Amino acid sequence: MEYFNDLKKIININSYTKNKDGVDKVGEIFDIWFIELGFKANIHDRGSIGNHRHYTSPHDEDSKKLLLLGHLDTVFPPNKFEDFSEDEKWIYGPGVCDMKGGNIVALQALRNLKDKSIDIKNIDILLVSDEETGSDDSKYLTTKLSKDYDYCFVYEAAGKEMEVVTARKGVGTFFIEIQGKAAHAGNHYLDGNDANLEASHKLQNLVKLTNLNKGTTVNVGKIDGGIGANTISPHSTLVFELRYKFLDEKQRVLKEIDKIVHTSYVKGTISAISGGIQRDVMQTSKESLVLIENIQDITNSTLKYEERGGVSDANIVSSCGVTTLDGFGPFGDGDHTILERANKNSFELRIDLSEKLFTYFIKKLDFKERVV
Repeated sequence: MEYFNDLKKIININSYTKNKDGVDKVGEIFDIWFIELGFKANIHDRGSIGNHRHYTSPHDEDSKKLLLLGHLDTVFPPNKFEDFSEDEKWIYGPGVCDMKGGNIVALQALRNLKDKSIDIKNIDILLVSDEETGSDDSKYLTTKLSKDYDYCFVYEAAGKEMEVVTARKGVGTFFIEIQGKAAHAGNHYLDGNDANLEASHKLQNLVKLTNLNKGTTVNVGKIDGGIGANTISPHSTLVFELRYKFLDEKQRVLKEIDKIVHTSYVKGTISAISGGIQRDVMQTSKESLVLIENIQDITNSTLKYEERGGVSDANIVSSCGVTTLDGFGPFGDGDHTILERANKNSFELRIDLSEKLFTYFIKKLDFKERVV
């Protein structure tokens, strides 16, 4: 399959998020491929990260519009995990499932339309460059562009049984800086205000906010503080993450976090918080379930779906009110590790699914029209 050679080409270019040159090289290759299909490449230049790329097709006035969403960056720095390899069943390499492989699925499905002389219209593609580090820059562009679309398919990896994704947890990352007062631990113990002790109280109270029955977790993943064993700690830092499935849980936890931050459990300590919600929750909606039903009618097949704890840029688009489904890429596992792989057969399944949906959308201009 020729598209595996295309995948190999971009896998062998390191596109670690902070490697701007590598990310841009991958993006420039996609420029060529999408321009060949009749898309216009709109490049959103960035200084320290890769450029974001928005490919647009001709739009019919007042028609529904579909956005295909992906990202160009991967997680490993240069010389860590860069090689493409394959066997009879699997392809291995950084991004084969997360998500250069998904980008190739969308590309090949569009190529198949072109090969069948189907004019591509009302379908655009957005490839961002910083998804793996939280989309801190691209989320503003994605939010702005999303308002122009009615539907969004995201090409992150499919589930093990080729499920698409209807829901993802929201996520926020926070930093608490605690200021205490240093003192000699032997001679002037009572003169100090122990920031590390304050951090320990805050840590325990933060973790108590976890509610596994509702899918809410608070994890303090990093602690740093103090000078040495003989000094009362004058400073400490907590880094923690919040993940949630429901908006009311987000509000509950954020309110309690504020109380914890502004409570001094150790007299004389002062705390400040930074960070915030990176991606809001993507909840299964009536619209997304109706879309799945329509897709099953269009393809005359069953389309399974699932909810995931991890996040993607689907969270951003969904939060803008766009009917969004994720997981249109190939099935793979081991993502974010040196064991990342993607199943070869799943590429063909996903390309076929996307091609059918694109064809239907172009002809009908709306997925809400049911097959008769």
